[in-house]
Amino acid sequence: MISALLLGRKGSVGFPGKNTYPLFGQPMAFYPMDAAKKSKHVDRVYLSTDDEALMEIARQHDVEVIVRPDYLCTKEALGEDAYKHGVEEITRMQGEQELLVLLFCNAATIKAELIDEGIETLRRHPDFDSAVTVSRYNMWSPLRARRVSDDGSLQPFVPFETFGDPKTLNCDRDSQGDVLFADMSTSIVRPKCIEQMEDGLLPQKWMGQKIYPIQNEAGCDVDYEWQMPQVEYWLKKNGIVNV
Repeated sequence: MISALLLGRKGSVGFPGKNTYPLFGQPMAFYPMDAAKKSKHVDRVYLSTDDEALMEIARQHDVEVIVRPDYLCTKEALGEDAYKHGVEEITRMQGEQELLVLLFCNAATIKAELIDEGIETLRRHPDFDSAVTVSRYNMWSPLRARRVSDDGSLQPFVPFETFGDPKTLNCDRDSQGDVLFADMSTSIVRPKCIEQMEDGLLPQKWMGQKIYPIQNEAGCDVDYEWQMPQVEYWLKKNGIVNV
């Protein structure tokens, strides 16, 4: 069996109400739910939440609700712990899982074909722990990242020596090759990744150690309202909506 598990809680600080923000007549959480429901390989879809509004959306679309305990609904609670709780509940109800499709209610940049690509890849390649959507953001190369130092000045976030001889480096957007970010649209993982979370790579330890990249474009999970035009662009370009 393969189950999909969405996370979404109420109480966002950066963008209140983001999970139910309307996009082309549907709440944002509808899109990852719909992608999971349309997958050729996903048997059941679950939502872990404390948000009554999200629960109602889930029920409208035949998504089963896992009521998340309060201690996993604070702004300090980690997504990895909420996923672990949800997977334990799914396993208790449905038994052992072949794979798990992990999604976020605020990550609408996903379609069934990407989920199916990840599942099929893991079935062909048992040595991979997970398959994860990635988007290319060369303009956000760590070479360009800065932080404010104690004296108030901008300094490199990562020492330039990390990338080689500083004399040979330049600020060109593509100078370091493609810079891929796990865009949080989906992570398809083997159960061992959840069971042995402490062994996974940072920053998203649920992905395990050996991760297959599912190529996406302009994917993201939404934390701020200014990201919404990007999500609207993605939904239109990928034919999810016709406007």
